[in-house]
Amino acid sequence: MNRNEKPAGSELTAAIIEEAKRRKAEHAEAFFDREEELSVEVRGGEVENLKVARDAGLGIRVIQGNRMGYAYTTGLTRGDLTDALDAALANAQAAGEDHYYNLPQPAVSYPQMDLDDPHLDEVSLEEKIELARRLERSGRSFDPLVRLTEQVSYEEVRYEIAIANTEGVALTSRGSYCGGAAAFVAERDGDQQTGFSVDYVCRLKDLDVETLGKEAAHKAVRMLGARRLNTRRAPVVIDPYVVASFLGMLAAAFSAEAVQKGRSLFAGKTGERVASNMVNIADHGARPGGVLSAPFDGEGVPTQRTSLVEGGILQGFLHNSYTAAKDGVSSTGNAVRGSFQSPPQLGSTNFYLAPGNGDPQEIVRETGDGLYLTEVMGMHTANPISGDFSLGAAGIWIENGELTTPVRGMVIAGNILELLERVDAVGSDLRFFGGKGAPTIRVANLTISGQ
Repeated sequence: MNRNEKPAGSELTAAIIEEAKRRKAEHAEAFFDREEELSVEVRGGEVENLKVARDAGLGIRVIQGNRMGYAYTTGLTRGDLTDALDAALANAQAAGEDHYYNLPQPAVSYPQMDLDDPHLDEVSLEEKIELARRLERSGRSFDPLVRLTEQVSYEEVRYEIAIANTEGVALTSRGSYCGGAAAFVAERDGDQQTGFSVDYVCRLKDLDVETLGKEAAHKAVRMLGARRLNTRRAPVVIDPYVVASFLGMLAAAFSAEAVQKGRSLFAGKTGERVASNMVNIADHGARPGGVLSAPFDGEGVPTQRTSLVEGGILQGFLHNSYTAAKDGVSSTGNAVRGSFQSPPQLGSTNFYLAPGNGDPQEIVRETGDGLYLTEVMGMHTANPISGDFSLGAAGIWIENGELTTPVRGMVIAGNILELLERVDAVGSDLRFFGGKGAPTIRVANLTISGQ
């Protein structure tokens, strides 16, 4: 091999599987991942931080006598690979037995997906830096009240994945995505407020940095003069970004692993109503345009759309090969990998609350008096097992169907199941924030604690 030549992932995974068979491994899997990341941060039009990171490696999973062992290597010579295989086999000998360990068979077909944007290679580094500068300029020029740049960045990721196993799976995939993020501080009479926006897309041509910058600036300016209101019960219209934050808490509860361990608030409720009939929740690993889309999951199972809640009724859970074997069902293609450094875990991909038919502005108009919730603080403190939450809240007060006074320093508390049951409007404006997506929704009669 030429010193500067990058070995193909498919060649490496095939070679290690052949070696595993030669060593009489009962079941073996090789997972190769190569990533290249570019990150550009600017402030005041100047590049404040520029990072190019490259990482590549291969992880090996073996199953011997119902015992699983795992090892990985960043060295990609034949010696490195065989050393990692030896380590995985040794680790399996030291592990406990579990007869649910298994590797998937090849599928008849996989989703056909075009995940790689060749345009990323055609755009120079200077042009990408200029994208970040344009993002900052659009926000800073939005309003004279926008005084500071807190964060502005452009980021892109390109990757190659290959997976092979002794059952006959041999797959490769390439992909990329890019995005921008901005946070600006607006100030008036000593009052400072911050606005944030973020967007990730699969195609560079779909990244609208001007709109992104203006959105962050607008959010900062509209919160100037925010005040605290008296405690009350009122309908709450929730911004898509905040709904997506709630979905982040919910995602773990739809994991079959959490159900099997008694750690899901949905355990034992399949076929029961768990939400308003307007609520439809799904995970779609092959969603066109999804930044977490792929033709196969971290084990080589085809990805798919999995309906989790339909018309408010719980349909089922997300599975990988292990949890599927335990429940006697098929994997939903939800084995996810953070990197080659660990075995696949169970997780969501493009996880979202499906849009309805409501116009977001009309939902606000029909609300009468209530809160338009644009920000929550402390989501990490919410309990994903019980569903209980108590969160700092900010937004805009709705009066007579119009957005009026900015509000901050409030608290909303309750249970996620109660929140889902009270959804009485769902907007048509589905928007993804990375791997979570949601439209505007309205929840009837929530307690908003203030003064």
